[in-house]
Amino acid sequence: MHTMTFASAAFLVLLAQVGSAKNTNTPIKASTFVGVATSDSFPPVGTSVNSELFPPESKVGFPGPTPTGQEPAAIQTAPNYPYNNGPSDQFPLVAPQPWGSGKFGKKFDITKYWGNLSPWYSVSSADYGLPDASPLIPAGCDIVQMHLLYRHGARYPTTGAAPSTFAQKLLNATRAGGLSFTGELAFLSAWNYKLGAELLTPFGRSQNFNLGVAYRQLYGQLLNNFTAAGTLPVFRTESQDRMVKTAENFAAGFFGVPEYLDQVNIEILVENPGVNNSVFNATIARLQSQVIGLNFTATDAIAMLQLCSYETHALGYSAFCNLFSEEDFLNYEYYYDLSFYYNNGPGSPVSAAQGKGYLQEFVARFTNSFPSASSALNLTYDNTSTYFPLNQSIYADATHEVVVLDTLTAFNLTALFNGPPLSTSGNQRRNSFVASKVVPFATHFTTQILECPAYNPTRQMRFLVNDAIVPISDSHPGCPDDPNGLCSFDNVVSVLQERIAEIDFNYDCFANYTAKPGVNYNGRAPRS
Repeated sequence: MHTMTFASAAFLVLLAQVGSAKNTNTPIKASTFVGVATSDSFPPVGTSVNSELFPPESKVGFPGPTPTGQEPAAIQTAPNYPYNNGPSDQFPLVAPQPWGSGKFGKKFDITKYWGNLSPWYSVSSADYGLPDASPLIPAGCDIVQMHLLYRHGARYPTTGAAPSTFAQKLLNATRAGGLSFTGELAFLSAWNYKLGAELLTPFGRSQNFNLGVAYRQLYGQLLNNFTAAGTLPVFRTESQDRMVKTAENFAAGFFGVPEYLDQVNIEILVENPGVNNSVFNATIARLQSQVIGLNFTATDAIAMLQLCSYETHALGYSAFCNLFSEEDFLNYEYYYDLSFYYNNGPGSPVSAAQGKGYLQEFVARFTNSFPSASSALNLTYDNTSTYFPLNQSIYADATHEVVVLDTLTAFNLTALFNGPPLSTSGNQRRNSFVASKVVPFATHFTTQILECPAYNPTRQMRFLVNDAIVPISDSHPGCPDDPNGLCSFDNVVSVLQERIAEIDFNYDCFANYTAKPGVNYNGRAPRS
């Protein structure tokens, strides 16, 4: 239910005032509800589905013909790969053009400059030095196993994040009196905070569902291995609500509804718990000229940019997006680039240690042995084939973007971070790392295990991040410069075992040392 209600007539008058203010400089006084957090509640309290009056398919019967057909294997049989680089990556969201655009007819896709708040899109292998590589299985090879580590889809802000703090600031100014807006900010005179916290948005659910559909189309044939073994897959996730719903929506897309309820085991693991912003000064000055009774700061600019992202994901459209220029969005992206590079990428002294657990599990699946307790692993689950099967042809693990990036750092996929450490004084555009390409909503890190008779040895491996093949010849000794990003399975496993041994979890996480920005630590703590 609504936490507050408004008189319809007064609200219509207010909307009319806001609309007329777009073409005038007349200040519009803020309504008393500006900045108030609102929410709805569905389903109604005390209601439930009546399975007696509305029986399920199993009771109704008469299903008609149900031949299943052959499992799809588009990753190997299709002539082209279904890249996610068109309008479908935004449907049903409305992404307006930035402030001051349209003069030259150039379209600037703001959603690709939201860092970890971007919706995922296909990245080109050419961005990492493999212009001729495709996610499709190379001719003459066969796919035998697939590993997927993927992030939840679009969500509401985390509890206490900048958007809600900004809303509270507006509410405080409203209560103090004298708050009014003009021009582009006129919409704020009737704005309230409509976002929840933590949960997946409808668009976020669709991202994970569609990812499941895509991977069934691409890799469905690998299910035949489960049929032959008489077992069901185990897909893993974490206990936060959005993580459980992520895995369920992925499974629903992969297996269908309600089939996923009895065709996959979803394992839920218990989860418990300095950037320079001066680049926005010109924008702050422009917006400041359109408000009375409130002083905007660089933190407010970030909050409004985040509201552009979050409201678009949650509500389908955000008026905040029109307030910012192309340059603002470029700086917004770099704000996230810096944050993730130095918190969970090679600039962090602990990121490899934080990603070591999944790296250990990954290698354990290939060596048919349970991982040892040399990192933050949950051995209650990782020492039994029930919860940690070692012989699946399809693996799918849902997690957070920081875990994905920690993992990529632990795997030593340096092509993602090729170039000098990111500059804290401004974007020098000399590094391949871009947060929206690596850690967007629904990002996914895929490993393909192939049998290629033309190669020696025949078993090969390669890594993909959001459809881009990531080369490993410079980071994994013994791997050749292969145009398809392939390397010997045995060699990669050996290199990753060495990486596990070199990552000292206890030292990196708990030792007394000093780390500083502007350094590529390769995710490892410095040693004197």
